[in-house]
Amino acid sequence: MMQKKDVAINAVEIYRLGKEDLGKFIALIRLFEDIFEMKNFSLPQPDYLQTLLHKHDFYVFVAMLGDRVVGGLTTYVLEQYFSVKPLAYIMDLVVATEHQRQGIGKRLIEATTRFYTEKGFEEVFVQADKVDVYAIDFYRLTKPTAEEEVVHFYYILNK
Repeated sequence: MMQKKDVAINAVEIYRLGKEDLGKFIALIRLFEDIFEMKNFSLPQPDYLQTLLHKHDFYVFVAMLGDRVVGGLTTYVLEQYFSVKPLAYIMDLVVATEHQRQGIGKRLIEATTRFYTEKGFEEVFVQADKVDVYAIDFYRLTKPTAEEEVVHFYYILNK
């Protein structure tokens, strides 16, 4: 049985990606592919991914251990009509298996909420599937302001 190698949490640096960070963004997407077990995944073209990094309503945060992406999350900005302060939605969060339960995910959440607080946002929110007990336990450990029970509906288009 392999043991996880603990990494000093202060050796991990959290960065918000910029327009010049396409390679790190692709490394994060590949980490999502691995951890989320995305079968038959096809990476979008680099020019499309570069376009995303140029947007003002999409942000990517990564956890770096040296020159390696070991975690990260993506967020979308949502403008409101009830308030002039926007919301930020955490779309996906991932930490490499060998670095889970070492505080990296919590640091990603902290960096994200700090960034959006400084930008004057009203709130940051994330959803977790009820069956994903690990994710729910993780988000509870990040000390959210509130937790809601919701049912998520979706409509598959272009079948």
